[in-house]
Amino acid sequence: MFKFRLKKSHGAAGPRLGEMRTARGVVQTPVFMPVGTYGTVKTLTPEELQALGAGIILANVYHLYLRPGVEVIAGLGGLHRFMNWDRPILTDSGGYQIFSLAPFRTITEEGVTFRSHLDGSTHFLDPETVVALQEALGVDILICLDECPGFPAPEDEVRRAADMTLKWAKRSLAARTRPDAALFAVVQGGMSPAWRREQAQALRELNFDGYALGGMSVGEDKETTWAMVEVTTPELPVDKPRYLMGLGTPEDLVEGVARGVDMFDCVLPTRNARNGMAFTTKGRVVIKNAAFARDPGPLDEACGCYTCRHYSRAYLRHLYVSREILAYRLLTLHNLYYYLELMAGMRHALAQDQFPAFRQKFYQNRLEGGKARG
Repeated sequence: MFKFRLKKSHGAAGPRLGEMRTARGVVQTPVFMPVGTYGTVKTLTPEELQALGAGIILANVYHLYLRPGVEVIAGLGGLHRFMNWDRPILTDSGGYQIFSLAPFRTITEEGVTFRSHLDGSTHFLDPETVVALQEALGVDILICLDECPGFPAPEDEVRRAADMTLKWAKRSLAARTRPDAALFAVVQGGMSPAWRREQAQALRELNFDGYALGGMSVGEDKETTWAMVEVTTPELPVDKPRYLMGLGTPEDLVEGVARGVDMFDCVLPTRNARNGMAFTTKGRVVIKNAAFARDPGPLDEACGCYTCRHYSRAYLRHLYVSREILAYRLLTLHNLYYYLELMAGMRHALAQDQFPAFRQKFYQNRLEGGKARG
């Protein structure tokens, strides 16, 4: 059975320390979830993820529904067995992916009709089906189907999407059959503080297991993003986890935690690794740059990951410009280690009531790194 326990809190919209109990283990929060969209975190094995300290990962029901098919995975024992991962899994409902297919989908109150990005075939998903698919996968945390408006968007479109998301949340709750798995609602409302508050309050009354903040990072500036987070989190239950969907620069994680967010996911640490960018305590390192061709140092002097303990920037640059697969693996190992250690550092600071000092040091390190790079 899913349970969330708040261990420390600093106000309705301040940083929080907690833990989520699932059938497959306890997850300490705040937490970053590596993204395994297709049932794999790109370039890494599940054993490597566990060694890095990942306590929970994210997969995407939209993509798994299209390939290889949920019935295939269910027939092989569920997603955990299919991908050899015995820790908790959260599945995104696919609302954002459907949003990104705007020219190829039609939304009605019944659900969404869309064309597959793989082969153009037509599919229909409704809130009940999305819950059933996630339950069939056997995952630990399910997300309700939602409608994500773009930015900017006409007021009537944002209002309609918020109303639709609320109606679908009610239907999702009614369709649920697995009490052992958690069901999270998604708060929409565009960039309107009033609508964000209104929908958060309405969803709170339905008593979901957790609440996701959706519709962020769709074109708005960061100041607007954080303003929406700040007006939403105080309206959500104090004793339920809060999940900020899709935002995930290191700065986003620190600022999200500062505003009372418990859960994060993002493709940046893995995607940027494949594009030759490493995240470090001093800021970002673009390894393909010629300045690193003879650099004997590690990516990050302060990092204890396998990559930094064994390989130089010069070697990593050589691998990357040579398009060797090992470059993507080593950079991914480093980036995820950095992200997971960043979250562990914030949890430790929260336990010691030292989060403001941690936040200040985080930015000080980046400032010093920027000065060092000139």
